[in-house]
Amino acid sequence: MFPSAEAQQWFEACRDKGYTAPEWPSEYGGAGLSSAQAKVLQQEMAKMGCRPPLYCQGLWMLGPALLVYGNEEQKREHLTAICRGEIRWAQGYSEPSAGSDLANLKTKAEDCGDHFLVNGTKIWTTKADEADWIFCLVRTSDSTPKQAGISFLLIDMATEGVSTSPIPLISGESEFCQTFFDNVKVPKANLVGELNGGWAVAKELLKHERKMMAAFDGMLEKPAMELLELAHYAVGIDDSGVLADSELRSDMARHLMREKAMGQLGERIYWQGKAKQVDPRLPLLMKHLGTSEAQSKDELILRALGDEGLSMDDPAISEGLRKMVKQWAFNKALTIAGGTSEVQLNIIAKRALGMPSVERKS
Repeated sequence: MFPSAEAQQWFEACRDKGYTAPEWPSEYGGAGLSSAQAKVLQQEMAKMGCRPPLYCQGLWMLGPALLVYGNEEQKREHLTAICRGEIRWAQGYSEPSAGSDLANLKTKAEDCGDHFLVNGTKIWTTKADEADWIFCLVRTSDSTPKQAGISFLLIDMATEGVSTSPIPLISGESEFCQTFFDNVKVPKANLVGELNGGWAVAKELLKHERKMMAAFDGMLEKPAMELLELAHYAVGIDDSGVLADSELRSDMARHLMREKAMGQLGERIYWQGKAKQVDPRLPLLMKHLGTSEAQSKDELILRALGDEGLSMDDPAISEGLRKMVKQWAFNKALTIAGGTSEVQLNIIAKRALGMPSVERKS
C-alpha cells in the first residue's frame, strides 16, 4: 500500500492526529478542522514536499458521500476504517454498455426481503482485485426513468459470487479490473440513501471526485520544479544559462504557466466551496484541464529524456526514469477515468456556453 517504510511512518503519524481526513468530525477518525485550517495544513505539507498521508477512493470519493447520505450506523462502521487506512474501496460505476451514458447501467439488484440479490458486471474498477469493499450503482427499478431507478449499494468483496479479472494496460500493469456479480447477496443495511435514490448519492460523490483535483492545487509547485530539474539534467544548459533546447524550453514555459493558472482556478473553487457557492461548471473544467495537463507534462518528460524515455524495462536505464515512462503510459487513461474529456467538454458546452445538443446521424 505504501511505496516505502518512510511513507508508512508518515501516514501513521498523520492518522493518529486525524490528518488523513482533516475536515471530517473527530468521532469518525478526522481532525475536526475547519475548511480554512485544513487548507493551511495542506499547503504547509506541500511546501515541505510531503505526499498526501493517504490517497484512496474511500477517502476522497465514498467518505464525503457517506457524510451526507449515510446513516449513523454506516458512518461509524466505515468512516473511521477509511481514515485509518484499514479498508480499501473500489468504485463500481461504469459497465461494458454504460460508460459515458452511466444511467444506462444494467447491473440489477433484486429486492428479496431482507437483502438484495445482485447480478451484473462493472468495468474499469480500479484495484478491485485488491479491494475489501466496493460501492456500486445498481438498477432497482425498470418502471421509472433511467436515473430514477438506480440505488447505491456497499458490497463486501469477500461475499460469495463476487469475482474480478484484471485488464492489462500498455504500461504493463493492471490497475483496472472487470468485476462480476453472480447472485451476490447484499444486506438491506448496505443501501446508502433512499431506494431508487442512488443518482443523488452518485452526483455528490462525483462532485467530490472532481473537487479533489482542485484540493491538491498546492501540490503543483513542487512537481513543476522537478520537471525543470529533470530537463536541466537531460538536455543541459546553454552558455546563457537557460535550457539548451529552445523549442522544449518554450513548450515547458507554456505548460508551467497553465499549471499556475490551474492553481488559481483551484483557489477559486476552494473559496467558492467555503462559501457553499461552488459554480458546478468549474470542477468540470478543472477535471478536464488537470488530466490534459498531466498528460502534457508526461509528454514533455519523455521529450527531455530522449532515448532514455523509450523503454519501461531496460535495466541499463535507472529505475526512476523507467517509472516515469510507465507513468506516461498509465496516464493515458486519465482523460477517460472519472468522465471522458469528450463528455466533460460536452457538459461545459451546454452548461457554461449554452450551446445546443447536436444529434449524431446514424
